[in-house]
Amino acid sequence: MTRPSLAALLALSLAATLASPALALEGDAGAPVQVEADRLELDDRAGTAVYQGDVRIQQGSLRLTGERVEIRRNDAGQLTRATAIGERAYLEQKPAPDQPLVQAWGRTVIYHVAERRIELIDRAELHQGGDTFDGGYLEYFLDRRVVQARAEAEGVDERQRVRMTLEPERQDGP
Repeated sequence: MTRPSLAALLALSLAATLASPALALEGDAGAPVQVEADRLELDDRAGTAVYQGDVRIQQGSLRLTGERVEIRRNDAGQLTRATAIGERAYLEQKPAPDQPLVQAWGRTVIYHVAERRIELIDRAELHQGGDTFDGGYLEYFLDRRVVQARAEAEGVDERQRVRMTLEPERQDGP
């Protein structure tokens, strides 16, 4: 049995995995994947695709940008991790029509697909609605809506204190 090519798997994996239902608008999974970069290196045996030079990936409401983006897949061809690196690597997604946009920045942004977890490393910042989180390292668990933050972690250049702003919930009526 032959394995589909990495290029075909990347398109399918990005479509099916980055825009998964708990993180995406319903129409995102069916939207075309658009990738812009200066260079691309596909390694089918290693299961990687590396995009370099002002990389922009978009599918529906999902955007992932960085100077370098690496996509990894497992032996079954499923996307396992997307890593964006740059001065301000960026990920955004609209989780549902009634929820505010999730925006995430860091010098490194890692999306762990199976765990449905985003890591933001060095100058990390996460916004959803009026709520904001900043620090050296942030971890956001998509399904549980849990944020963990630290001032220091591996890959963080200097201590960056954790800060957060939480908007009070609006109450209807008296």
